[in-house]
Amino acid sequence: MTVAYIGLGSNLNQPLQQIKSAITRLAGIPKTHLKCVSRLYRTAPLGSALDTSPVQPDYLNATVKLSTHLSAHELLDCLHDIENAQGRIRTADRWSARTLDLDLLLYGDEIIDTHDLVVPHPAIQHRSFVLYPLLDITPDLNVPQLGSVKSLIKNLSDLPPKVVIDAALKLP
Repeated sequence: MTVAYIGLGSNLNQPLQQIKSAITRLAGIPKTHLKCVSRLYRTAPLGSALDTSPVQPDYLNATVKLSTHLSAHELLDCLHDIENAQGRIRTADRWSARTLDLDLLLYGDEIIDTHDLVVPHPAIQHRSFVLYPLLDITPDLNVPQLGSVKSLIKNLSDLPPKVVIDAALKLP
């Protein structure tokens, strides 16, 4: 089985419920076992500092660790199915608000660069709302070609995200 890490984010339609529902759906992916879930964090939306960005609510973010027999692309298809089931509408605006955003952050030690999937996630080293939840669930985690999550956090320029629920979310 391959260990994979999934980033979760939501800022529309009851974000806490969206995250909890997504965790339940992730636990139901065939040939996959949900191992653990991080604490829940609140962060400002990306692009919010840009003058042209529409005002939108803060995001709730978490990360899950799972083990799977699925390929990375099969897992990505499952993530898209979950997003769609929860009302995700894809737009040309990459910083738009969304009911649910699921990102395949890491897939074992693999480095993947295809037209529809890049792993490790291409911005992982710049996102506190991804790194801190990863630290919660696997403190000694190393990101292929980038180094330890702890060292990546030390290099962040932004402040740590605000912890909303100071305990791991419950596994279904």
